[in-house]
Amino acid sequence: MGGTDGAGDRVVVVTGGTRGVGAGIARAFLDTGARVVVCARRPPDRPVATDRGSARFLPVDLRDTQGVQAFFTQVGDAYGRLDVLVNNAGGTPFQGLGEGADERHARIIGLNLTAPLTASLAAYRIMRRQAEGGCVLMTGSVSGTRPSPGTAAYGAAKAGLENLARTMAVEWAPAIRVNTLVLGMVRTAAARLHYGDEAGVAAVARTVPAGRLAEPDEIGAAAVFLASADAAYITGASLLVHGGGERPAFLDGATRCP
Repeated sequence: MGGTDGAGDRVVVVTGGTRGVGAGIARAFLDTGARVVVCARRPPDRPVATDRGSARFLPVDLRDTQGVQAFFTQVGDAYGRLDVLVNNAGGTPFQGLGEGADERHARIIGLNLTAPLTASLAAYRIMRRQAEGGCVLMTGSVSGTRPSPGTAAYGAAKAGLENLARTMAVEWAPAIRVNTLVLGMVRTAAARLHYGDEAGVAAVARTVPAGRLAEPDEIGAAAVFLASADAAYITGASLLVHGGGERPAFLDGATRCP
């Protein structure tokens, strides 16, 4: 239970699926033959598509609880089912805790923690009626596993998201599986906003044992695996997709023994 069999009639919702990591996840599911719905406040500049098909875009503000419920009702009415929800929408600007208004930090937590909770509850009401159950995936971050200066509210939200996923996995088992993709740095347009020009991105990439940032489609491949029948016994888990994490800073300062 709580798995998907890879059939082409699966219905997949990817929040924030219009660009970056979300678009990579949506494309990966499209390549399996799934029917994919992506949502965001604004439509994409170009359709999210592969040779296998195009994702359907539906607008929604994930911070609007009633709007989220209406969105999932629309999906359920249109397709008659929902097999996979990928809670991908989120993000944050770089800002110290002592900078900006308190409300701004609270909004970041709302987008990255409360919104996935609201979306998951709405999806659950559809999935629980299905004999096959369903699968919920959270998009976490290494920022939730270590100190996150400059993105403290975001890191706190992502830490909470992993705990939320584990609790959902227990409460909703065995019909619905819930897992978290814990992402490291990914090469997207947002990467340049955080790390500057290509030289800055390259310098950051050198701190990753794999020697580079992830590509959005690689995140998509991991999402497809966790939603597949091959992962039918995986629930309440966190899959690290971070290229080996970060090289410990003490190694650069340590004196090597002869």
